[in-house]
Amino acid sequence: MPCTMVSAMAFWKRCTKTQLAHELTKRGLRVKQQERIFVHYDGRLVGEYYADILVEDKIILELKAAEELNEAFTAQLLNYLKATTCEVGYVMNFGPEPKYERRYFSNERKKTRQK
Repeated sequence: MPCTMVSAMAFWKRCTKTQLAHELTKRGLRVKQQERIFVHYDGRLVGEYYADILVEDKIILELKAAEELNEAFTAQLLNYLKATTCEVGYVMNFGPEPKYERRYFSNERKKTRQK
């Protein structure tokens, strides 16, 4: 992929993220961009990451600007869901062919995995 196309897609991702956050806020939802989320394991802080968009402290939106969605993006989102109290997330690609995937990981299931 030419460098200019990569730059353009990254630019559009930033713009789209801001536009999406604005539209969700207009609809009365609480939206946080680049929200720092701490990851704990066995009661210890083991890392952190930044969610592209966090809606109502319940839904993670992971935005991409790639040629297409791939398994690594979905795995990344699933790991975020496993590491937080969020149960629902979407990976959304704003590349040449916009597409999204929804993932769910229940907090009940997280509790059984920690035992």
